Amino acid sequence: MSPPLKVWVAGARPRTLPAAVVPVVVGTAAGYLQSGHLVVTTGGLMACGSAFCGGFDRQVNWLNAVLALVVALGIQIGTNYVNDYADGVRGTDEQRVGPVRLVAGNLATVRQVKIAALGAFGLAGVAGLVLAARVTWWFIPLGLLCGLAGWAYTGGPKPYGYLGFGELFVFVFFGLVATGGSAYVQHAPFVVTVVGHQFSYDYNWGFALWAGVPIGFLAAALLESNNLRDIATDVVAHKKTLAVRLGRRGAGIFYCVTLLLAALGIVVGVVQGYSPWTLLALAAAPLAVVPVRLALGKEEGRALLPMLGATARLQLAVGVLLTLGLLL
Repeated sequence: MSPPLKVWVAGARPRTLPAAVVPVVVGTAAGYLQSGHLVVTTGGLMACGSAFCGGFDRQVNWLNAVLALVVALGIQIGTNYVNDYADGVRGTDEQRVGPVRLVAGNLATVRQVKIAALGAFGLAGVAGLVLAARVTWWFIPLGLLCGLAGWAYTGGPKPYGYLGFGELFVFVFFGLVATGGSAYVQHAPFVVTVVGHQFSYDYNWGFALWAGVPIGFLAAALLESNNLRDIATDVVAHKKTLAVRLGRRGAGIFYCVTLLLAALGIVVGVVQGYSPWTLLALAAAPLAVVPVRLALGKEEGRALLPMLGATARLQLAVGVLLTLGLLL
């Protein structure tokens, strides 16, 4: 018998989902801004500074944005389910202090959770194929790489999440790749014809990728808040996460550094050409007080449970304010 829906929702770990939603939202806003630049490919160059070009080209491709969101959520949820059944098979989650685990908690069988993981990855794959057909077929190998990275985080014989590389993974894939990719899909089709002239998009990769820098650091902070809480049990289970390698104090400091780097990324973004309004994202700083206090304190285990939720709220707030700042 399959577990009830609320069990599957809990197993998907909703507090981690901002790591998938925020980069798509911010990337879509960055892509919207970049869509206002055109270059004439026949008859010489033409700068798009006129109201005509801005009005013609700057728009949100909502279907591509939704497809990008489905891909990101599918990979995130699939990764969470893989983590659940892989740890359940290894027996490394028997002393769990964090969110509910389906296999370790005997709420679902390994087979059921594995099917759920494949279903989530499959949904991401279908959405990715549609997106590839609409934008570029290069998304297929990129999507396969993202899916493989999600599975290999805790799946397989040598999961890199247990070697201390998890934070690097989320920075790259849920920061740079997800944000840059979400911006990129806002530009399809890439060539249009107006009044007998052919135009192509002048895409600024640096603009889109830099938007993913603070988002990536916040995703790393979200993962670190989870691993910081589980240091004691991970040591027993021989999981050598970055938090385990750094120790309680070092992991707490690293968490704070990721937040500082996220803030610095926002400031540097203005220097790189973002609107000064993007500094609005720094207004979310008060939400960092609680998790930073916990990170730098001496609490361990269950006492650190509020840290994950607080970090997720911080990530969401920064994402909303950064998006607003970009649009302003």
